[in-house]
Amino acid sequence: MTQRREFLAAAAAGSAVFALPGLAGATQGVSKDQIVIGSLLDLSGPAVTLGKGIQNGMILRAEQVNAAGGIHGRKLKIAIEDSGYDPKKAVLGAQKLLSQDKIFAMIGSIGTPVSLPTIPLCIERNVPHLFPVTAHKGNYEPFHKLKFASFVPYQYAVELGLKELLRVNGYKRVAILHQDDEFGLEILRGAEKALGENKMALVEKTTYKRGATEFGSQMQKLRAANPDLIVLGTIVRETIGAMATGRQLGITADFFGSSAAYMPAVAKAGGKAVEGLYATSETPTPYRDNPQNSKLLNDWMDQYQARFKEEADLWAVSGWHMVDMFVNAAQKAGPGLSSESFVKTLEALTYPRTFLGTPEYGWTPTTRQGNMQTRLQQIRNGRWVTVSDFLKA
Repeated sequence: MTQRREFLAAAAAGSAVFALPGLAGATQGVSKDQIVIGSLLDLSGPAVTLGKGIQNGMILRAEQVNAAGGIHGRKLKIAIEDSGYDPKKAVLGAQKLLSQDKIFAMIGSIGTPVSLPTIPLCIERNVPHLFPVTAHKGNYEPFHKLKFASFVPYQYAVELGLKELLRVNGYKRVAILHQDDEFGLEILRGAEKALGENKMALVEKTTYKRGATEFGSQMQKLRAANPDLIVLGTIVRETIGAMATGRQLGITADFFGSSAAYMPAVAKAGGKAVEGLYATSETPTPYRDNPQNSKLLNDWMDQYQARFKEEADLWAVSGWHMVDMFVNAAQKAGPGLSSESFVKTLEALTYPRTFLGTPEYGWTPTTRQGNMQTRLQQIRNGRWVTVSDFLKA
């Protein structure tokens, strides 16, 4: 009953209609009858599997809000530009969203190469930059009142996840393979911190170049160190390639990746090679036939299936959830919505756990990272399964 009320309340956000003309003043993206938000999604590049799901999730939530009367009588419009996961294209897309579409807020843009160069453009126009789909610290540091992040930083999540794995499984010999860039170094730092707190050190470490497809020499080096756990600073293709190579070489160690490895595509495409892989993520991947689902979750997945003729995945959850967080804050900010009132509301807002399995989020006047909790996930029988409660320091 409680879950049912939660879903109905979410679907009816904005049902109290006040429609007071003129209260919006000159605030960009807010008119008498509309609020325009924007997003830079990859709909044609290497992260397209994320982009399409996020786009659909955003659309579904906006349609639900508008069907219920909008946000204080204003309909929600989402303007989306395809970044192609390319910084230059992202900047052009951001300029269009800010100057032509005149968005009130940028929300859920995909990837560090997209978010970091476009944050200054948003700040210049006094437009809040919200919940980018990346765990890079640059999305909330250095502090700026318009920057709000929600994805747990790679270093911190890896640290939490590895400490839990050491506690539960008692690993003694830990090695690492990571991409030789800032992303990979974040994974390395998290692993070293967790090991240091357990008075341990890496028995071996090796790197690969971004875009690599061959991992033979690296995995041979790791095999020689005889690890019982290998940490992976890898993304989708590299996670599958490294694990497949390791298994072919006879490595029996367990593998643990960051949230960058926690992708539906890894479980689907990796097959037996990735079975048993651990990774971190605050949001679980939904499966419609999971007997542990609540009716609330199944109803949501059925709505998504009916609307888009495909199953909802992790990224559909993320898109819906990010727009829902925006709607929640915009509704509470009142009919006189402005950047200032929205920011003050979000700073004081606690967004609770939801039927989607997401954690509690909250920001403060001095904190722009809204969540520092993660969970351990594991691939079992070709599916991601949540294997821990929320982990935090």
